[in-house]
Amino acid sequence: MLAILKREIKNYVKHPLFWIGIGIVIFGVYSLVSPYLGIHYLEPGETIENDYPETIHAGEIYEGYVPSTPAERQYFFEVNIRELFTQIMEMTPAEADAAIDEIKGMDIAEACDYLEQQYRYVGAIHSYQMTAYKKGTADEINAYLAQALQSKPFSYYFSRKFADFAGLFMGFFATVMLSVLFLQDTRKHTYELLHTKPVSAANYVLGKILGGFSVCLITLAILNLVFWALCLICTNGSGFTVRLFDFIAATCLYILPNMLMIICIYTLIALLFKNPLPAAPLLILLIVYSNMGSRNAEGLNGYYGRALAIMVRFPGQFFDTATPPMAMLNQSFLIMASAVITLISIWLWQRRRM
Repeated sequence: MLAILKREIKNYVKHPLFWIGIGIVIFGVYSLVSPYLGIHYLEPGETIENDYPETIHAGEIYEGYVPSTPAERQYFFEVNIRELFTQIMEMTPAEADAAIDEIKGMDIAEACDYLEQQYRYVGAIHSYQMTAYKKGTADEINAYLAQALQSKPFSYYFSRKFADFAGLFMGFFATVMLSVLFLQDTRKHTYELLHTKPVSAANYVLGKILGGFSVCLITLAILNLVFWALCLICTNGSGFTVRLFDFIAATCLYILPNMLMIICIYTLIALLFKNPLPAAPLLILLIVYSNMGSRNAEGLNGYYGRALAIMVRFPGQFFDTATPPMAMLNQSFLIMASAVITLISIWLWQRRRM
């Protein structure tokens, strides 16, 4: 088994395409996480210039947005309604204020329903959603940063965004690179010759799976070190805490089980059809399925995780990211499913040998 594992690692490491693939993954992940590396406390008089709206449904801290308080959301909501009534519906300011007074004291859902029924304002809920984040002053941005970093280090938040995008790129990387893991072994004469060797079915299958998994481990180790170092360099002088442990933990929880599942699917398909390539389109479809959004119990669109997904996404704002509800359960299930697929693959190899 060790001989097979070492051979697979050597075959990948000495191939230029493997390193080109790692370079593409690093570039792709960096292009998506680089804005977060610019987060810092603002100096007195420093501002974040942009031509974005004053309020928005989702804004990042590096763009100058901070979450609005409930009182601020109510105020912005009323301002939006007043502008609509006076500019679009041609009400007088007094009539607009009277309409706004009618909804004071109502909760948002009730107020939106009232505005739709009484004034045919069907976009009220959208108008309220657009008040979730506001452009913050330097003091507000610094206070928001201090509050968020009081309980968790900067690397905790950054590692989740890293896991989000690294998991996405690693899914495609593993699908492409591991397609050749069994390609040589499943050729007719090689396949028949392997079954005459004294190596056991368990040693062969486990050696191939561990070989492919080790290739993913090497790639992820490089990614972890590169982005940990980038995080240290870019946040130097900001007073942020950056821990390598946060990157390793996010990788182990949110990426490694996905890589194991991809390898096991390739193993089963290769032994079942004597060709690993049919697994490639299946894995592409699984990646697309894993990356699709869904609706929660309230009917809201978002990323809530999916059964058998081979990637975990963190689409929220930098300091608001949360693990999707099904993610940890699904990651555990992927590990168990990989173990079952491995046992089936060992049985299949042994059966073909007999």
